[in-house]
Amino acid sequence: MREFSVPAQVTIADSANLTDTLFSRAAEQPERTVLRRKDGPGWRDVTAREFADDVARVAKGLVAAGIEPGDRVAIMSRTHYEWTVADYAIWTAGGVAVPIYETSSASQIEWIVGDSGAKAIFIESDEHEKAVGSVRDRLSALVHVWRIDDLPSGDSGDDGLEERRASRTATDLATVIYTSGTTGRPKGCEITHGNLLATARNVVEGALSEVFGLSEGSTLLFLPLAHVFARLIEVGCVEAGVVLGHTPDLTGIVTDLGSFRPTFLLAVPRVFEKVYNGAEQKASADGKGRIFHVAADTAIAYSRATSPGLGLRLKHALFDRLVYAKLRAAVGGRVTHAVSGGAALGDRLGHFFDGVGITILEGYGLTETTAPAAVNPPSDNRIGTVGRPIPGTTVRIGDDGEIMVKGPNVFAGYWHNEEASKEVLEDGWFHTGDIGELDDDGYLKITGRKKELIVTAGGKNVAPAPLEDRLRAHPLISQCLVVGDGRKFVGCLITLDPEALEPWKEQHGKASLSMAELTEDPDLVREIDAAVADTNTSVSRAESIKKYRILDADFTEETGHLTPTLKVKRNVVVKDFASEIEALYS
Repeated sequence: MREFSVPAQVTIADSANLTDTLFSRAAEQPERTVLRRKDGPGWRDVTAREFADDVARVAKGLVAAGIEPGDRVAIMSRTHYEWTVADYAIWTAGGVAVPIYETSSASQIEWIVGDSGAKAIFIESDEHEKAVGSVRDRLSALVHVWRIDDLPSGDSGDDGLEERRASRTATDLATVIYTSGTTGRPKGCEITHGNLLATARNVVEGALSEVFGLSEGSTLLFLPLAHVFARLIEVGCVEAGVVLGHTPDLTGIVTDLGSFRPTFLLAVPRVFEKVYNGAEQKASADGKGRIFHVAADTAIAYSRATSPGLGLRLKHALFDRLVYAKLRAAVGGRVTHAVSGGAALGDRLGHFFDGVGITILEGYGLTETTAPAAVNPPSDNRIGTVGRPIPGTTVRIGDDGEIMVKGPNVFAGYWHNEEASKEVLEDGWFHTGDIGELDDDGYLKITGRKKELIVTAGGKNVAPAPLEDRLRAHPLISQCLVVGDGRKFVGCLITLDPEALEPWKEQHGKASLSMAELTEDPDLVREIDAAVADTNTSVSRAESIKKYRILDADFTEETGHLTPTLKVKRNVVVKDFASEIEALYS
């Protein structure tokens, strides 16, 4: 057993809550710019007073609509200014915010709204309204459905709002964030005001003070605010006074970054992969592919070198003018640091961006740890690790290699699920289910997962069991294995049921076809396509199976791919069918 602690930089008063800084800054620095809102091709500054007024107006509307302290209010929307206003308005009214991914299916909405007992929900689109409407008759607690671009508002009087706001303390529940589990049903993580405040302040004043403390610091948030990582950044920016912007559409991200000009970025590895791939493809299209590859190799070598020699420094300086400066300009020209979380970044990508002049600080955490448990400090970034514990946090490696976390960032437990809470919480320690190593300086390296949860390159948690169970319900499918850990999307290996195939072959005049021929038969593929499409209706788009491969042999106990209880041996299948899995992503 091994552990490492970092002392807290900031302690949170028992009486503190998430709205304190917002309103105190509005009183003390009313004209300070704290956010920027999209306004045509440009951005409009939002002052501390304007933001506080917007939040108070919506909070009064919530109170007038009957939202009481402790009531849950769901938010289902892309990343907008109104999302942050709604979030803080719910807290100001004493409520508990429940985020829902805007790509969620009707069944997922039903579960989260129903399980949390949400009294109201903010939605963004007609599609959302239709999805909520299709399950609303089964949501007895749901009273209000509001559009996020038409937030409820109250009058200009105080109406006891200050008293309502001040009634919340550090131990009170701030949000219930639902996260996918290996058993299928998402579990609601209870995150308190103290969890978010302690984590945010220890990050902005401790672990990442060099990033958040930059003069005229700003960031453009494009991650979904339903994700705990983006949520913590929202709170961190408000606490630090860093200017925050929102953009909901990744298709226009390059244009938005160019006009917003942030000083740092937050993203999942998939975003950095896209930046690299886009630059490579553009260079190739312009006939400069070879130059780009030499420049990329130079950036990586420069980053890896402890003391670059004269030749490497000269090459790096040349490519800085020809290539690297253009990449920095593509993200606004002012970005010096980026924080990556949600999945593994990879050494090569980390060294590439570091050599280009943008230091990516990789971190590690879960919803249950209010996002970060560890992050690389800017002053001593060690690529290939996820950094050191954030201030106030202790990371322990158990005898079986499991990573455990203790600190003010650890959640209170799972909403209405005492049994699941007891499985992961023990004497204040959260058992992450991940496997890792700690070095002598406290740097953590993730080496594997104890649980089966898949984390895509985009940082989306995907539980394979529900997808696999639904697919196996199709008569022609014998076994399946969902893959995609660290990949761009979710894929699947599928085997066919020999017994079910015989009558199907007879009915379709294909009795002479072998198993190998059937895997490419158009009629059979249409059947499997339909099964996959049906399965995908039960999950969000990010969790959907994008590609699959039909194997010409079944998984059996005899082949070593099934246990005696007929459960798929995931590790064995992944190893034996590595080439088939690679083919899904080639």
